[in-house]
Amino acid sequence: MANYRTGRINEEMKKEISNIIRDDIKDPRVTAMVSVTKVDVTRDQKYARVYVSIYGKNKSKESTFDALKNSEGFIRREIGHRIKLRNTPEIIIELDNTIEYGMHIDEILHKIKENEKNDDE
Repeated sequence: MANYRTGRINEEMKKEISNIIRDDIKDPRVTAMVSVTKVDVTRDQKYARVYVSIYGKNKSKESTFDALKNSEGFIRREIGHRIKLRNTPEIIIELDNTIEYGMHIDEILHKIKENEKNDDE
């Protein structure tokens, strides 16, 4: 039963944090598109790891990530207002590169496929 509740909390936090980043953060450094890919709340609900994917150029990625790291307290306060929990977890934002990694693997497989096609001809 606890796993079910943790999963619901994770999904609700993910939804609300996405809304906060999209609608409420007014930092001009947030120029790239940000997607919250996963939220892991600890069992005692003291900490929440928020994994974000940032789409954009390297410079805008870095400035957007810095802006998100600086607004962790703001996001925590907003979560406290929007979701009724006994303890509002401390937000820890981390960069998630799984989408970029998947695209890199796909590119490698595509090159291998083209090389095999050229060898057959």
